[in-house]
Amino acid sequence: MKLRRVGREGPEVFPLGLGCMGMSEFYGSAREPESIAVIHRALDLGVNLLDTADMYGIGENERLVGRAVADRRDRVLLATKFGVVRAGDPAARGINGSPEYVRAACDASLARLCVDHIDLYYLHRRDPQVPIEETVGAMAELVRAGKVRWLGLSEVSAQTLRRACSVHPISALQSEFSLFSRDVEESVLPTARELGVSLVAYAPISRGLLGGALPPASELADGDFRRAAPRFLGENAEHNARLVARVREIANEAGLSPAQLSLAWLLAQGEDIVPIPGTKRRSYLEQNVAATEVELSGRTLAALETAVPRARCAASGTRTCRTSVADRPPGGVVLRVQMRNWSYPTRRERLRSSPFSCTSTSCTRQLGATSGSRTPGLVVTTST
Repeated sequence: MKLRRVGREGPEVFPLGLGCMGMSEFYGSAREPESIAVIHRALDLGVNLLDTADMYGIGENERLVGRAVADRRDRVLLATKFGVVRAGDPAARGINGSPEYVRAACDASLARLCVDHIDLYYLHRRDPQVPIEETVGAMAELVRAGKVRWLGLSEVSAQTLRRACSVHPISALQSEFSLFSRDVEESVLPTARELGVSLVAYAPISRGLLGGALPPASELADGDFRRAAPRFLGENAEHNARLVARVREIANEAGLSPAQLSLAWLLAQGEDIVPIPGTKRRSYLEQNVAATEVELSGRTLAALETAVPRARCAASGTRTCRTSVADRPPGGVVLRVQMRNWSYPTRRERLRSSPFSCTSTSCTRQLGATSGSRTPGLVVTTST
């Protein structure tokens, strides 16, 4: 199997990585023994890039991955992310890209993963109140300190990527990329290629849509975010089901599953693309890995271009729950998820005059909704 290099001077990886997020939350419940078995099977199959983040399961996903690779660290390239801050309220999000938080978050991830270094460290989301040069500068200090080997960014614009690369080499950019989500092709992917940055594609099967056998949203497990995601509901779901049917027909002709066809298509977009499909089942993992052996014919590629409109987003409906700025504790932007209407509030909430209650490791404060806001009060705790 030909490996793919992440960045100009980064590590060599198997053509597919393994996204571990769903092993802790967002896709219903998961059993730890099976999740660990999936990780071990991935390593046995040659997959060496494991992707997690400190916000998945509010740290629990990193702990799970750390336990799974404790006796086989030399076979793994660990990728984790920081910058999205979560407290006990599952509907609250924060963004913090301050240099102080960069250092604290890295130390916390190292402890949860039980390792002495992180192979690929991503900024999960850019903090709009901190210049990207400051955040990446702090990340570069982690490389010099030996705590991190390579740097990555997630969901940033072409302009931000260019600015970041002027501070320190960026090996990987993580963005959603699939047959159904191709907006990165407009400017982000060309810029990444110019700068020698690999694209690590998350949600390459469009959160299960391209798996070809997704039940109606109402039948999904409790705790599965797709039960309320617009892409999986109503007329959007009907439109997307028609697209999936076209993909399934082409997959059948090629002797593949829709998921395998989707992954093979993505792999054919360039050797600088590394998809990281997530799964909680060994059977799906094995099917995904088999896609790396597939070389699609020109006829099949052309059929896909005809069947799925080449657009920023062929699928109908927003892909995830949207978030918005609600308040900002010291060094971080706090976001509030609109779980019911999946929309942005009409205005930004401002800090009240009372100070945060801060310790050396966290800031906690009761936030109340300001006049005219649709955001209820909440308690936010964020590391400093």
